[in-house]
Amino acid sequence: MTSPAEPSAAGGMRKAPSLEWRWVSTEEDDEEDRTGAAAAAVGTVGRGGSFESEDDEDDDEEEEVKGKKRLIRTVPSVDWFDVEGNEVSAAPQLDDYEEFDFGRTMFLALQTLAVVFGDIGIGPLYTFDVMFNKYPIHGEEDILGALSLVLYTLILMPLVKYVLVVLWANDDGEGGIFALYSLICRNAKVSLIPNQVHSEKRMSSFRLKLPTPELERSIKVKERLESSLLLKKLLLGLVLYGTSMFISNGVITPAMSVLSAVSGLKVGIRNTSQDVVVMISVALLVILFSLQRYATSKVGFALGPSLLVWFCCLGGIGLYNLSLYGPTAFKAFNPLYIIYYFGRNPFQAWLSLGGCLLCATGSEAIFSNLCYFPVRYVQYMFVLLVLPCLVLAYLGQAAFLIANPKSSEQVFFSSIPSGVFWPVFLVANLAALIASRTMTVAIFQCLKQSIALGCFPRLKIVHTSRKFMAKIYIPVVNWFLLASCLGFIVLFRNIHDVGNAYAIAELGVMIMATVYVTIIMLLIWEFNIVKVLSFFITFLFLELIFFSSALSSVGDGGWALLIFASVLLMIMFIWNYGSKLKYDSEVKQKLSKDLMRKLGPNLGTIRAPGLGLVCSDIVKGVPAIFGHFLTSLPAIHSIIVFVCIRNVPVPVVHQSERFLFQRVCSRSYHMFRCIARYGYKDKKQEHHSVFERLLIEGLEKYIQREAVELSLQSEDDVDSDEEPPTPMKIITAPNGSLYSLDVPLLADYAPSTQVIPEASCSTPLHDPVLDYAQNLELELAFIKQSKQSGAVYLIDNPIIKARKDSWFFKKLMINYFFAFLRNNCRRAIMLMSIPHSNMMQVRMTSYV
Repeated sequence: MTSPAEPSAAGGMRKAPSLEWRWVSTEEDDEEDRTGAAAAAVGTVGRGGSFESEDDEDDDEEEEVKGKKRLIRTVPSVDWFDVEGNEVSAAPQLDDYEEFDFGRTMFLALQTLAVVFGDIGIGPLYTFDVMFNKYPIHGEEDILGALSLVLYTLILMPLVKYVLVVLWANDDGEGGIFALYSLICRNAKVSLIPNQVHSEKRMSSFRLKLPTPELERSIKVKERLESSLLLKKLLLGLVLYGTSMFISNGVITPAMSVLSAVSGLKVGIRNTSQDVVVMISVALLVILFSLQRYATSKVGFALGPSLLVWFCCLGGIGLYNLSLYGPTAFKAFNPLYIIYYFGRNPFQAWLSLGGCLLCATGSEAIFSNLCYFPVRYVQYMFVLLVLPCLVLAYLGQAAFLIANPKSSEQVFFSSIPSGVFWPVFLVANLAALIASRTMTVAIFQCLKQSIALGCFPRLKIVHTSRKFMAKIYIPVVNWFLLASCLGFIVLFRNIHDVGNAYAIAELGVMIMATVYVTIIMLLIWEFNIVKVLSFFITFLFLELIFFSSALSSVGDGGWALLIFASVLLMIMFIWNYGSKLKYDSEVKQKLSKDLMRKLGPNLGTIRAPGLGLVCSDIVKGVPAIFGHFLTSLPAIHSIIVFVCIRNVPVPVVHQSERFLFQRVCSRSYHMFRCIARYGYKDKKQEHHSVFERLLIEGLEKYIQREAVELSLQSEDDVDSDEEPPTPMKIITAPNGSLYSLDVPLLADYAPSTQVIPEASCSTPLHDPVLDYAQNLELELAFIKQSKQSGAVYLIDNPIIKARKDSWFFKKLMINYFFAFLRNNCRRAIMLMSIPHSNMMQVRMTSYV
């Protein structure tokens, strides 16, 4: 939450620092006001704060109070992470009122067709075929009833729900089921791994809304979500289920679209066998997935005109059939025909609902591929081009069926004028390949989001464009999807059985989107409760009816998809469950600051030149692996930085906000905490030298800022953690370089009165008061020499095992399944291509 924007000195608008809101009882109002005023007077230069409290990780949780409550603003406790977070300027925002550029508009329009609407555009190839396979045609009323059902499904699902509502639930332009989950995580602590720090709320991407009186209901919803472990697990379970269904949808889409497009050969060439159709479909899919990596960066420009031609063909063929067979099909706009349709044969009409939903497949792909284009472009293209062409196509097919009621198979290809059959057949196959690729790209985006949020094993991600970070390619997933698509085609061999599975996958994702958008309406948008309930009840009711119809066809092909989705769900659940236990184990085993002070005077370990980067997943405390280094190695580096690579629930973290620093223990320890923050769209494959350079630059800026802040305080305001200096020694190494060395290790020190080379960092012994300006120069010089000596990554590679007294399924999941996934996935730090000579790994066995 943020406070209202306030005018800047330049005359523009800037965002004020975020403020905390909480409920307090009426009798506590005066006390809260006094506390808030006192906290505001302290300022933002405290060096302890919540980060230094080892046993107070959840100190920002609100306490329950009895009696009447009201919402007030309070000032949160601030540490150095908060100081840095407040000083970061807001992310540059795009101007919503850019000058109109016709060329750019047309270019984006063509790209939108290819990337966003490819899947929904091929619905006319198979919708009526699958519907009338379950509901044979017995008269004109059946055709009009089925058409009316298709038309209103198109209007309600893709148009009203997705294009007009769900698209606005994007996460800073990012769409998909995980984008909805990350948006909720950013506004409420619902993640099961609670390693969020206060300063992340001050990132530019976290500033989402202004406080209003309607916040009261939103805060109640937030409190309910944060206080209930059951709701947290339910939200995570739903997003994992939705993701498994979405990936399954991406497997079925290529199989269904290519198979239905190639089946047109049976109309153009009589006596074409189904075996020929299957072989050609398999060959096209192999070519498509083999070229997937090369098509990613150029697909919008190359294939946009092809989709434009395809939609024009749909509209043109529809107009041709309407003019040839008459406008009788327009009667289907009367919704009474749906009632008549169900009245004649309710059971068969209910069975046909699964096929009817195929006209709306691709609705989720519209939202998932939103990252490439502005919302307005997607809305305009759908309303002005896509929807009219689809409506004309279905009207034309219905008009053809009214005149030829026995031609209920291959309806689309049978309705094509004979003179243009083969050109339309080629365009249809090209459109089917584009639709397949649309879903594959959407799966890449979804998996990247789930990997960043810790819900899927880390995989190799290739960025195919230097200009657009959203264009990615995941090799393992690409070949896995190809094998799965070929398996579905060879197993079922016809579009009817594949269509049954298609409807189940699409509906599973739609239901999850309805639930999450409803939560966003309550928590973030703060809609009127009547609007929220209207949206939730209407669409959930419709989707459950469609879903029940699709499930009735489980025996005809849906069983394979359910097994496939269950395997994916199990993989994601085991990975998240094991990661949660691993994180909890690291938090329990971390070393306290007091223990570090006790270890320092007793180990006798020397400080060697160089920079030691201790990589860990925890954001507070000293990781247990560092204790093993201290007790096992005769020397450690002169500067130690505890690095935590954090995946925050935002799409992009700007470079100026990438690193946060804080000093661990007192100044002479030369130990720092660094949090490197990445969004789920950020590219993490930086070279290790680039990462080190950016980290050291950020560390130097932090030390300079710290010196300025502390020099402005009086002696009494200095942090109590700053302990009085003690003598130190300056030791010359055999190679002539100088480094600080203490026996005992890590004790506080001050330099002798002799002239100290710039390699050391300390304060003159004769000056009892810390000279921050002089100390700054010496410490920066010390960092410079450590940089020249090189950096070594100290990496923990733990072995996670279940305790002996654990239940059987936990042992099975942790000791075998999670261990297999962890041993075959990439670690976050390994994405930097660190040379083996600069890396030191230690294996620890942790029992969870």
